[in-house]
Order: sequence, then C-alpha cells, then structure tokens
Amino acid sequence: MNKYTVINPHSEFKVINTHIHNIDGMAKVTGRATYTFDVKLPNMLYGKILRSPHAHAKILKIDYSRAMELPGVIGVVTGKEDTLGIKQGIWRRYQDLCDEQVLPVDKVRYIGEPVAAVAAITEEIAEKALDYIDVDYEVLPGVFEPLDAIKKEAPEIHEGFERNINVTRHIEWGDVEEAFEEAEYIREDWFKCGGQAHMCMETRAAVSSYTPDGKLTIYHSNQSPYYMQGLMAGVLGMREGDIRVISTYVGGGFGGKFELDGAIFCSAVLSKKLFRPVKIVFTREEDFIATKRRTPMFYYVRTGVKKDGTFCAREAKVFTNGGAYTGMGATALYLTGFFHSFPYRWKGYRYDGYRVYTNTLPSTSMRGFGAPQAMFCSEQQIEWIAADLGLDPIDMRRKNSHHEGYEVPGQATIASCGIDQCYDEIRKWIKDKGKLPANRAIGISACGFMSGGIFNWFDTPYSFSSAVVTINQDGTVELFVGAQEIGQGSNTTLAIICAEALGVRVEDIKVHSGDTDYCPPDLGAWGSRQTLMAGNAVKMAAEDAKKQLLEFAYAQSGYNIVYDMDIKDRWVHAIARPERGYDFGELVKKAIRGKDGQKIVGRGYYTPHRKGMISPAYSYMLQGVEVEVDEETGKIKLVDSMTAHDCGQPINHLGLIGQLEGAFSMAAGYGYLEYMPYEDGKLMNPNLVDYKMIRATEMPPANIAEIDTYEPEGPYGAKEAGEGLTNPTAAAIGNALFHRFGIQMKENPIRPEMILNALKEKKEKEQGKKGKK
Repeated sequence: MNKYTVINPHSEFKVINTHIHNIDGMAKVTGRATYTFDVKLPNMLYGKILRSPHAHAKILKIDYSRAMELPGVIGVVTGKEDTLGIKQGIWRRYQDLCDEQVLPVDKVRYIGEPVAAVAAITEEIAEKALDYIDVDYEVLPGVFEPLDAIKKEAPEIHEGFERNINVTRHIEWGDVEEAFEEAEYIREDWFKCGGQAHMCMETRAAVSSYTPDGKLTIYHSNQSPYYMQGLMAGVLGMREGDIRVISTYVGGGFGGKFELDGAIFCSAVLSKKLFRPVKIVFTREEDFIATKRRTPMFYYVRTGVKKDGTFCAREAKVFTNGGAYTGMGATALYLTGFFHSFPYRWKGYRYDGYRVYTNTLPSTSMRGFGAPQAMFCSEQQIEWIAADLGLDPIDMRRKNSHHEGYEVPGQATIASCGIDQCYDEIRKWIKDKGKLPANRAIGISACGFMSGGIFNWFDTPYSFSSAVVTINQDGTVELFVGAQEIGQGSNTTLAIICAEALGVRVEDIKVHSGDTDYCPPDLGAWGSRQTLMAGNAVKMAAEDAKKQLLEFAYAQSGYNIVYDMDIKDRWVHAIARPERGYDFGELVKKAIRGKDGQKIVGRGYYTPHRKGMISPAYSYMLQGVEVEVDEETGKIKLVDSMTAHDCGQPINHLGLIGQLEGAFSMAAGYGYLEYMPYEDGKLMNPNLVDYKMIRATEMPPANIAEIDTYEPEGPYGAKEAGEGLTNPTAAAIGNALFHRFGIQMKENPIRPEMILNALKEKKEKEQGKKGKK
C-alpha cells in the first residue's frame, strides 16, 4: 500500500488540501463524458489518411481518380491541391522554426507522414480507398541518426540548414575554464537517451464541421484549445474568431497534444472542401508512427569537483535526434541544458545543444520537457563521482544544492526550495529499510522542475491565463477558464482554489473549460503551468467577485463600529464576530438586486513578470527506488519507492497523489521498458504487444513524503506537482544497478541485454586483471 505523508501541514484552509474527488469523476466512471471519439454529427463523413512508406522522397504525382470511383467515397484532399501550403509550428514568434506542412506539398521526410486524406460514408470505405490512391515518389537517401546527419556528406533534409542542424542553444555562466582548473577531480562520460511514446489512452482524434457561413467548429483531443484555434486559423487563412474548438474531455496529453496533428488538419481541410462534418480517429499504430515522441539525445558530460565534494564546473554537449520537423524540440533543447544543472550550484557551467534533423518521426516535448534525459546523465555521473571520491552521495548532493534565494546565474531565482528536507526524508527511508536481500539495491536521484514557462513562443497578445467568475442568485458559481483538463484534475484544482477564495464549497462551483467560444484564452496544459498560472487567475477572479459581495455586505450591515468581514463555508460574517452572520446565497440575492439585476462577475488573469528566463517557480524532489535484478536474465523488478517532494502548498490532495503515481509510472517505463527501435527510419514495434509499458501488477508502492513549503508566486503558496516526478526515476534505477553490481548504465531504457552485457564486460575485466597478476 502506498504511503502519503505531509510534512508541516497547514490547517487554516476550509477547502484546500482536503479529501475531494475529481468533479468530473462521476461523468467519467459512468460513461457520460463525451470524448472526441464519441462525437457524432448529422451527415458526418469518416476520414482516413494515406501515409508515406518512404523516409525521404519527393512527391511527383498523386492520382486519386480510382479512389473517387469507389462507392461511398465523397472526397480526397492533397497538400498541393487543397491547402495553402503554409508551413506551421507552435513557435510562431520565430518563423524559421515553423517548418511543417501537415499535408506536405512536394516532399515527405519520415515514414508515416500524411500524403493525402479521404472522406467516405464509412470508416471502412475510407480505409479501402487509400489503396486506390496512386502516388509517384522519387525516393531520396535518408539519414536516421543525428551524429550521421551532421556529417558533410549527409542528405539535406530541409533546404538551407547546413549539416541538418535545426536549432542550437547555448547556456553559460561563470568562468568555466577557471572553475575546471580549481577542480581536483574531473570525469567525462557519453550517454545515449532513448525516445518514448506519449501513449495517451485517447489517440489523436478530431471532428471538423465547416458550414457555408464560413464558420468552422472542431471537436478535438488536445492540451490547448486556444493553440488549436490560432494554428488552424493560420493554416486555413481564417480568422481565429470564426473557428470554435471544443475539447471538453481529453484522454491524456503528456506534451504530445498541443501541436497540430493530422487528425485536426485533414478533417478540417476535408470538411472545408465538402461542407460536411468529417471525423478522423487515429489507430494506435498511427499514434505510434505519425505523431511525435520524447526527444532522443546523445549527451556528453564533463564535470569537475574538489575532493571534498564541492562542485566546481560542468560542461555538457547534446545532440538530439530531432526527426523531420521542429515541433517543440527547440524548447526541449534549451530546457534539457537548463535542468542538467539542477538542483545544484555550479561555479562555472556551459551547455551547447544541437537539434539535428533526421528522417525519423519528429521529436518534441514530453512530460519532463528534456529534464528526464538531463537527470539520467547528471544524477548517475554524480553517483559515480561520489563513489570514486569515497563520499556519501546524499551529503555531496546536499552540500551543493540550491536554496531559497539562490540565483541560477542569468536564468532563474529560487524563491522556495525544500530540497534539504527531501534529503532527510530519503535518508530515513533508506535507513528504515535495513539490510536488503543480495539481489536488491537502492538508487537515488534528485531533481527540480518548473511551474510553467514564461516564454511566449506562441506570440499571443493575451494573458498567459485568464478566468471569469459569475455568481448566480442561488449562490452557485460559474467558473470559466481556458486552462485545459486533460485527465490531470485541473478543473478540480481550480474549483478548489475558487471555492477557497470565494468562501463557498466545491460543489457550488461549475467549471466551464475546453471551449474557445465561451472560455477566455489560455496557453493550456503543459510544463506544469496550470496550478500556478491558471490558479492565480482563478484566485484573482474569485477575490474580485468576493470583494464586490463584501462591499455590499458591509454597506447593509449597519455595524456601529468598523468590522472586517469575510465569507467562509457559505457563511457571511464579521471576522471578529464569526457567530453572527448569514447565508452566502442570501447575500448574493441582495447584491444582485442592489446592482439592478446584474450578476456578480469577477475577472482574473496571470502573466509572469521579472521571473528570469524559464519559470516563475520551481519544485524539488529526491527519489529512492529499490530494484531487484535477476542475474540470469537481466530482468529488472521495481520493489519499492519513496519520493520526498516539495510542491509548495498542496491544493488538490487526491489529485496530487494521482499525478505523482502516474508520473512515476511513466518515468519507470522510460527507465527500463519503453524502447523504440528503428530500422532505416521505420519504427519496429508500433503496437501495445511489442512496445512494453509498466503494468499495474508491476508497479511498486509509490510512497510520497510531501515537503510542504510556501511558494510566494503561487496561489496559496502552490507550485509544480506531478510532471517533475518523470525526471529522477531512470537515473535512480541506474544508480541501484551501480550499487548492486558496480556497472555503469549509459543508455536508456536499461534493457535486460544491456545489463547482461555490462555484467559480462565487468567479469571479463576482473578476469583480465587476475590474469595479469
């Protein structure tokens, strides 16, 4: 059974951090929630996408005349005939990073890329029609690994990008060379970090309906309806206001659903051409081969320390397998370099990142946003250094860790930091374990993560988050947010914040989200931003509404002395005389009459200012995992785990536990299971039989010790919770193997054959040494 402990719990709240189930849980468990997959519109057609069998080829000619003769086929679209040929991307501020035509006009760059789309009266007919589309290709040589793609003789994937280098990023502070000269021990290593599929329960899906009045309504599974609205307006040559995106229920995102995908683009282009609703739902195989993935990376790390464990300098170089298009890869490239320094203080730090185009599936953001790769390399190397120097690895980490008020030079200022308490919790957990069986060991890993990004890559004029609160005459509350519920429980978290700020109960709040016609713009669900950013907007909106109510309450109170008034748990009262008061609904009704019948409306927004380069706030954590290994097969079993976690003030108690357990599951899969092998650009295991994920029966206890700090930038002191826990686990597993066998795992996922090979190499080395003696 999992254990959840809160260190230093606050108790002044009525709603926050109490036991509240998801407000949409009933709809989900009873099947009443309508996902895009469930949407059916009158006269609707079904679409399918023809995909490239080639990793790199010119499209010479597309002939779909035979497909149109098939009974039931209504229309076909191609990039050349039916689109504006606009290259799009989410980095709208920098057009050179907008390099993807979702339906390419003249060239394909990876296996699975869309080539044409068909609409028919049934999904089966549309699927069959794909066989009747003839495409003439001129096949071009492909390149599949970044270290090959940067060679002078490598094929050119995008015109004008020398050696296929898509993006470079540089981070540096301090005198790095001088800091290395101060070091008494220097170590350097190369690592290889694999990709990972997002594996959302709901595959990519869209239903688009374009009507003769020039309006387009899209039901779509995504992480930011506002992003979809803006991007679709750009590629279709329409105004944002003429496009409505509805995403009420979304079955997971994990960083893979805030860019345009083939489902939304092709269904919209078909609908615009045919004036009928068109639905496209990806198969699981399409989700594997034709969306995006976690960015694979080659990591070089050179670290210099003093013999007492003081960190001096670190240098890192990264080459990422960017795949065919940029996506969110430029951001992942920067963030991996930033988080590679975390959570430690370096006198000198230098990072150079190179994102390289290849003829493989595009790489993009995924939960952790480059940090899991960074921590896999950093936290293992730190463990090895501690062993080489004969130092305690926890003491060495603690000696060099961030603290409140620390400035990551030129990058960030740390306002709250509970990493020190995390060390204490994990040391206690390890001590309580006592002596382990011979085939088990414990590995640890530290990390930190952001609470949303401050960069406005989308070039929006709107606030980062906005909220509107309206109060009905019976005291019920309507909360309108652009923040996106994707299964992580954000609607519940925002309802909790609204209820606490307004002085009512969660059941009084009705949250409206996932509809661009009725909800304010918001940058959506990514980078653990919504609790802090949307939460601040909601808190402001609720406090605005409450202020209006209290002004009226005070005016009609008739007190003969000045009393401060408040609302708690639907009870309107003077703070000094809490026993004397009246019902919240009664106040609302009077206030509405006093406003000549106008509803009480509160507005709030949040846009970060003067918060450095990355994020307004950072969470911290240390994780320990107990790992069992079968020496005969190399198979890993996770036996137990503990994460000491600083997320500021917890808001949604049950949601927090679910987020941490889910993140740990994904992180464990990245550490030792989820392998994506390619041959000549083709993914070899695009199905749930051959792509291994951790199953419920394989999950160890995910124990959590919540370090309850206070983040001044967050609503009620809250900051990131959930995504950050995808970062430490792969390294912790590697460190457990190091402590059990003395082997150093420099590639992930750590597969059984890698362990067996490492054990064999170790044995051969030991025998060689004996032979020399």
